[in-house]
Amino acid sequence: MLALSMSLLRRNVAPALGLAATLIAARCGGTRPPETKTAADPAKPVEYFHVDPATAGTVHGRIAFTGTKPARQVISMEAEAGCQQAHAGHPVYDEPVMVGKGGGLANAFVYIYAGLEGKTFEPSKEPVNLDQNGCMFVPRVFGIRAAQPLEVKNSDAVSHNIHPMPQNNREWNEQQGPQSGPAEHKFARREVMIPVKCNVHSWMHAYIGVVEHPYFAVTGADGSFEWSNVPPGDYTIAVWHEKLGEQTRQVHVAASARAEVEFTYQ
Repeated sequence: MLALSMSLLRRNVAPALGLAATLIAARCGGTRPPETKTAADPAKPVEYFHVDPATAGTVHGRIAFTGTKPARQVISMEAEAGCQQAHAGHPVYDEPVMVGKGGGLANAFVYIYAGLEGKTFEPSKEPVNLDQNGCMFVPRVFGIRAAQPLEVKNSDAVSHNIHPMPQNNREWNEQQGPQSGPAEHKFARREVMIPVKCNVHSWMHAYIGVVEHPYFAVTGADGSFEWSNVPPGDYTIAVWHEKLGEQTRQVHVAASARAEVEFTYQ
């Protein structure tokens, strides 16, 4: 009976001791379970979406403004003699609401907000340019693709400071001396819109729309925009304006067809 009890004890204790030894070895950096994926495994290539030209459509639109537009304000550059000299004594106006002939609204950022889910577009390598000229950001409103290069330069004879203030991207703040640049930056993720300021000159403002596809535009004086090579589908199109806010519209793009959409601000 004693021999049987000792045999059972050895049979139960041995696995427990083995498990304890394994746990101790793991804690001390010993043997670990094999990983399911090693660094040597090849990365899966990104599959980019390509629009079928045989079925691609076009979206044409217009952003209009009705009513009395806000009065433009004179910008005082007295604190910076170099900025005043750049304009040869002529007044400079802050005019965020710019209305062209026929009521077209300029500087509105319009883009496809929804409808492209599941489609990954190849990033653009062509740089977008932002200048500091006449102590103003040029352009005031612009769009860029995620991961697309942004080249910032200073064409003025005075120093500037460019300071984007994103919520969904990395914030940066860079001083640029007279007639310097370009300095390159990128925004990794979608964000509409990113406000930009100059910490040296309080009147300098710009706005950046970051999207992950090529279907965006900034309206000119006539308020119009157009996208070609749009895949057929149902989309939500959004427009953003720094003073007038945001609007959205639904639009259906049929195969090889032209879709029209219009926005009106009052």
